Amino acid sequence: MIKTVIVGAAGRMGRMLVANVAANDRFELAGAIEYSGSPVLGKDAGLVAGVDALGVAITDDLAAVLAKKPDVIIDFATAGVREAASAAVAAGAAVVVGSTILTSEDRAEFRRLADNGGRIVVAGNMSVGVNLLFKLVKEAALILGTDADVEIVEMHHNLKKDAPSGTAARLAEVVCEARDWSYEQDVRHGRVGVVGERTKHEIGMHSLRGGDVVGDHTVIFALNGERVELTHKASSRNTFARGALRAAEFLAGAAPGLYDMQDVLGLK
Repeated sequence: MIKTVIVGAAGRMGRMLVANVAANDRFELAGAIEYSGSPVLGKDAGLVAGVDALGVAITDDLAAVLAKKPDVIIDFATAGVREAASAAVAAGAAVVVGSTILTSEDRAEFRRLADNGGRIVVAGNMSVGVNLLFKLVKEAALILGTDADVEIVEMHHNLKKDAPSGTAARLAEVVCEARDWSYEQDVRHGRVGVVGERTKHEIGMHSLRGGDVVGDHTVIFALNGERVELTHKASSRNTFARGALRAAEFLAGAAPGLYDMQDVLGLK
């Protein structure tokens, strides 16, 4: 049994993660964390997640939970991610980070922790299908070369706060890496007005928001006379939760290091 702590247990992804842990006989919920002052503190994490009671009360005391020596924490929160990771590694726990809002300081801390014995998976999208998409986009970018104009379109629900999505940004990075381009210099976010002809040295990025769309991503490679489109559509957040548990299982047997879902899935 992999003793698992869910950080952000009352959020949309947190509840999904708790439910998936409860349904998986290889996992045991060892803790459920929420922010100080949350209205669900003290409530059973299973009931908050919409499943049977699990006998685990939601708490804001991560230190007390880590003192019980869990195997892994899974964190999809938008705040305090690197602090939680640092505390987990110090307690000997592996870390799975699924937040899409990470700073350069967060990433530097994950690297430092991994260099000092931490086992960490960081991925803005835990979906198995999306990570296969990353690989296919890389291969298409290398095969089609700079003859292809690349445009990326993503759509998410109307409550999403960031744009473009972390997944769309990573797709653009994959193309940039294949072409030896720079994301900061070569990605163009939307177009308006008389902008002139499209240059050959740009990647178009377009973000759509509406309804309850979980996440759609399309990368278009447009050439003269033909077009290749690679698309992934997520219809349930369960795909992200299942990927996170797969990452946790991977870390159970992994050497110290900083990993992503490409490592977890053996796609490198």
